[in-house]
Amino acid sequence: MDVLIFLIPVALLLGLIGLAGFLWSLKSGQYEDLEGAKYRILQDDDLPDEPDDPAR
Repeated sequence: MDVLIFLIPVALLLGLIGLAGFLWSLKSGQYEDLEGAKYRILQDDDLPDEPDDPAR
């Protein structure tokens, strides 16, 4: 039971750190553009550009 004296403050501290991180992410705008992510995943940025063909 003596370990509860150590574990309860540690659990509260970790909870407060998690809450602070969540509030920071809200204030920094992490959740502003929820629609854009589903469109950005469809873009093929890693494909090489096709060379210009002057014969066309």
